[in-house]
Amino acid sequence: MARRRATVTITGLARLRQRLEDLPEEIRQALVKGVRESAEAVRDDVQRNVPADTGNLRESVDIRYREGGLVADVGWFEPADFYAAFVEYGTRRQPAQPSLHPALQRERGRYAARLTDEVRRVLR
Repeated sequence: MARRRATVTITGLARLRQRLEDLPEEIRQALVKGVRESAEAVRDDVQRNVPADTGNLRESVDIRYREGGLVADVGWFEPADFYAAFVEYGTRRQPAQPSLHPALQRERGRYAARLTDEVRRVLR
């Protein structure tokens, strides 16, 4: 049985990746800032809402950035945190107590606005 990881990936501008190389550095950095702010918002939301067992899940939720900061993975990455998937998705004996996916859904509506606001600040 394969292990399921409790992570969510936030990506920025998938359709424009090829054109991103041509953007001025100021705009690229604005996009990176928007991705970072959204990832931090998801992480903070998870920390507020994850079930408090020993407090480990609250303390160990983390962000990892890729592709120059334009992709952020939010979740639990350490092998000792394997049980985060059981909490998030549930088991036969334990109902799901999701915190990561609801946090992502709450941020989803704000994500495009964050990116737009950051780019507008640069263009002014």
